[in-house]
Amino acid sequence: MNRIDQRFADLKEQERTALIPFITAGDPAPEHTVGFMHALVEAGADVIELGMPFSDPMADGPVIQKACERALKHNVRLTHILAMVQEFRQQDNETPVVLMGYLNPLERMGLQAFAEQASASGVDGVLVVDMPPEEADEIAPLFKEHHLHSIFLVAPTTSKERAATICAHGEGYLYYVSLKGVTGAATLDVTSIDRQLESLRQLTSIPLCVGFGIRDGDTAAAVGKVADGVVVGSALVSRIADNCERPERASDELKGLLSEMRHALDA
Repeated sequence: MNRIDQRFADLKEQERTALIPFITAGDPAPEHTVGFMHALVEAGADVIELGMPFSDPMADGPVIQKACERALKHNVRLTHILAMVQEFRQQDNETPVVLMGYLNPLERMGLQAFAEQASASGVDGVLVVDMPPEEADEIAPLFKEHHLHSIFLVAPTTSKERAATICAHGEGYLYYVSLKGVTGAATLDVTSIDRQLESLRQLTSIPLCVGFGIRDGDTAAAVGKVADGVVVGSALVSRIADNCERPERASDELKGLLSEMRHALDA
């Protein structure tokens, strides 16, 4: 069983909500990423989303854009990211890892080579922001062949017909974008999110996780009441940005914020 499926099955049995932190691989420098990943697990992460830095992250706000820039200054490439996951797996063979990013770096590496090497390194799923299911005819079978889950996004503006298509192709969990905008955007409307998730539950049985706008324990707890998982990205990445020259302090900040969210979700 894929680690993602196992983790969500365990959480369902425990009646707990998944906490899914996102950080950008290689930010602020490549040697810190694996340590940050372990720190997130210590603080209560159930799944880790690891961003693949890209020069044009169109769905991301300024916080994650700058994280990509910091990583790319160190020439972080997909091969380096896969090596990070492999190193992480030396101590942690249970926490699911999802790579999140854009299609261009995968195509540059070669889709077949990426699928093979991602699977071998210990990756469990891939979320390609600019690869909708309608255009995934080539990549989705490769992922399936190498036991990688294809994870897709659904937005508040997605029609019910298109949501049905996305749900039919989605694996692992569905990432519901809570806001009309980029990562790091403003206020959450939990009532609206609840309505949208109820509609999606009529189309799929896979877990529904909500990202964009989760910034503290209160927002995590509010969304956690209606979702199977909450994804937090910009709030964590901003902690790294504030402590670029002090990686140990950044690690403590990550653990502090994520622990707050974990406690709020479990309360």
